[in-house]
Amino acid sequence: MSRIGRKPITVPAGVEVTIDGSTVTAKGPKGTLTGTFNKNITITKDGDVINVTRPNDEKENRALHGLTRTLVANMVEGVHTGYSKTLEIVGIGYRASMQGKDLVLSVGYSHTVTMSAPEGITITVPSANQVVVSGADKQMVGQFASEIRGVRPPEPYKGKGIKYADEHVRRKEGKAGKGGK
Repeated sequence: MSRIGRKPITVPAGVEVTIDGSTVTAKGPKGTLTGTFNKNITITKDGDVINVTRPNDEKENRALHGLTRTLVANMVEGVHTGYSKTLEIVGIGYRASMQGKDLVLSVGYSHTVTMSAPEGITITVPSANQVVVSGADKQMVGQFASEIRGVRPPEPYKGKGIKYADEHVRRKEGKAGKGGK
């Protein structure tokens, strides 16, 4: 049986979870998230513990068991503490700033790139070369952080571009120089 799917999800204080058939709604200090899951997987709540069970050992149900449990756990964690991704901007003259609710990036193009955050996502710029994307929905935070990184991904020769704070950019050696015949 799925080791992840069997683990119970403990609901922290301050978070309210309601289950209506295959729809789960989590309300907490960071917001409200709703998710609809496969009807084969059963989600039950006993007090402050949520359990996810599957009807049989068919391949599809085994795959959905752990997935559903993880998605529900991410919803509960998201409305309680939230998720965040930190991006670093590396390069001379490369910088980020906020203009109202929009993120403005100067990353070596002839123009600035303006990005507005989707609903439920918060952008903060603690310094000119750092951007923090945060929100309750783990998937949306990761997706928007990926879109910001996609504006100017890090290049392998000088390491210039936008990268995640925990990302390591593999560097390449430049030209070998003169040495031919």
